[in-house]
Amino acid sequence: MDFCKYELKGGSCMILKDKGYSGKNTDRPEFQRLLDEIRKGKVRRVIVYKLDRISRSILDFANMMELFQEYDVEFVSSTEKFDTSTPMGRAMLNICIVFAQLERETIQKRVTDAYYSRCLKGFHMSGQAPYGFRLEPTTVEGIRTKMMVPDPAAADHVRLMFEMYAEPGTSFGDISRYFEENDIKVHGKSLFRPFLSQLLRNPVYAQADLELYEFFKSQGAAVVNDAADFAGTNGCYLYQGRDVKEDKDRSLKDQILVIAPHEGIVSSDTWLKCRKKLMANITFQNGRKARNTWLA
Repeated sequence: MDFCKYELKGGSCMILKDKGYSGKNTDRPEFQRLLDEIRKGKVRRVIVYKLDRISRSILDFANMMELFQEYDVEFVSSTEKFDTSTPMGRAMLNICIVFAQLERETIQKRVTDAYYSRCLKGFHMSGQAPYGFRLEPTTVEGIRTKMMVPDPAAADHVRLMFEMYAEPGTSFGDISRYFEENDIKVHGKSLFRPFLSQLLRNPVYAQADLELYEFFKSQGAAVVNDAADFAGTNGCYLYQGRDVKEDKDRSLKDQILVIAPHEGIVSSDTWLKCRKKLMANITFQNGRKARNTWLA
């Protein structure tokens, strides 16, 4: 801010900050406020500390500069000293915004690669533990992370869900009604079908053995561990690959399966019965928007 104020030579200004927002797009409250003020004719000059503080997208920056020119607004970068009144200055400005976008995309790629690397090593990738587990600190390959440990009461509820759904005639509704009638709460709330559907698909609960290994191989998943690692004790992590377009009921193609450090709480046989039952369920396409009825 001090650098920017120096450019004012003591003149008055309006300070706009978008703290916590990335410059990768223009969907930022204070930036949109700036554009509104420009359109009202209240802005003569826009001063930024550095070019990438206002935009890192070539298209967004080009549109912004068109607006500045339309309303005769001067653009100043206090540390890069661009003169937008000359063709050479505008050309240099465009070259710098190209590099700002390249830097953003390079950072994204680096973060993605680090995430992918941690996936392959079986790290817990942040967030809350799935229902039935709690998190405890541990060390994997010299790196501090967290490992899931079964929570006794919640793990019993999870086993009950799997055992009930493994029965051919049992539906999500049957299980949720049973839990409601017996006053069994999940995270202090009633059991809902979408939550149950997600839980029954998660291999984090399965005691991974060779049958589970063969199942995921046959579904096209990328299994990181050797078959010998599937000893029927540990659970699994299922991560999305880099370019996955998943049909969550019918295909596991290009997803990544890794043996996890925690113990599974549901037998492989029971988990596979539930998974295959879920895959056999008929899914209906969401209805398209009505156009030709009086209710529309």
